[in-house]
Amino acid sequence: MAGRRFGWSRAALLQLILGVNLMVMPPTQARTLRFVTLEGMLQHWELGQALRQRYRGFLNASYHRQEVYVRSTDFDRTLMSAEANLAGLFPPDGMQRFNPNISWQPIPVHTVPIAEDRLLKFPLGPCPRFEQLQNETRRTPEYQNESVQNAQFLEMVANETGLTDLTLETVWNVYDTLFCEQTHGLPLPPWASPQTMQRLSRLKDFSFRFLFGIYKQAEKARLQGGVLLAQIRKNLTLMATTSQLPKLLVYSAHDTTLVALQMALGVYNGEQAPYASCHMFELYQEDSGNFSVEMYFRNESHRDPWPLTLPGCPNRCPLQDFLRLTEPVVPKDWLQECKLAGGPADTEVIVALAVCGSILFLLIVLLLTVLFRVQAQPPGYRHVPDGEDHA
Repeated sequence: MAGRRFGWSRAALLQLILGVNLMVMPPTQARTLRFVTLEGMLQHWELGQALRQRYRGFLNASYHRQEVYVRSTDFDRTLMSAEANLAGLFPPDGMQRFNPNISWQPIPVHTVPIAEDRLLKFPLGPCPRFEQLQNETRRTPEYQNESVQNAQFLEMVANETGLTDLTLETVWNVYDTLFCEQTHGLPLPPWASPQTMQRLSRLKDFSFRFLFGIYKQAEKARLQGGVLLAQIRKNLTLMATTSQLPKLLVYSAHDTTLVALQMALGVYNGEQAPYASCHMFELYQEDSGNFSVEMYFRNESHRDPWPLTLPGCPNRCPLQDFLRLTEPVVPKDWLQECKLAGGPADTEVIVALAVCGSILFLLIVLLLTVLFRVQAQPPGYRHVPDGEDHA
């Protein structure tokens, strides 16, 4: 775009919006509800309204299917989040209003089965190398110290909730449950004091860092957030060279999706994103004809989105610089990079195969030697047992 926020000439927009879920844990029995609550629907509708206002003049005021493509993970809450968002972004007008009493219109939200999703869900799929990196992260001093310092606290939380095998990596479930209850005005159990909630919040933030940072962050990014980043890079490149793609691409996903992406970009602020957060990529065409990328993060409903700066580039980052700076965290071949590199286990297998091969070779040599000796006996002679009668 020609440098003016509302002087739209040629542009593209990608969004990552987050689904809302409510997990309720009664004191006597763990029960999980995963859906978008009425409050969550309102949050996403308001996000849609905010985006409608922000991109007025760029997006058509009424819904045109050629302008918009939406993809979600195959979970009820993310699908519903996308639908609520679109209801705010494109309220029906005129002929699009099929019922005068209904201020809503159906807009397609695309998805793929969970087992086939290799773009938005976490984890993306079986990845032995990523699991190996997690095991190596558990042996780092930072992880070990965190584990020791919180051992008694985790034991207390486990006793209060009745959960077993509670660790630094699973305690986020407890915080999510309590946070949802608190957000929706439900009373918290007595043990969940403000100090406890604050500590649980910090541990959830640590669990994200465990997944995507602390140890070999760039390689972890290539195996998780870098996959979505690769698709975004592809979309931006195509949008700069063709007008065939939609103006607006929307991904509706999860907090883990957002953190993985922002860690890959180096812009994660270290804190859990609130519900209905939105990471925006905006592609601008300058007066010179060159393209640039701007990123924004909307994590507060009552203020403008925060500008995000890719390390090594200004907020309005030239597209070629954006592609160059993000190249190291984008996988070349995800399936190949997920394979385990040769290690001690592979060496043991090779040694075992070598030993077995040597033994088999010796057995073959021995068998051939015996056969050769049998065939080498002089003709017309044979051994006669003692006591055998002579003809």
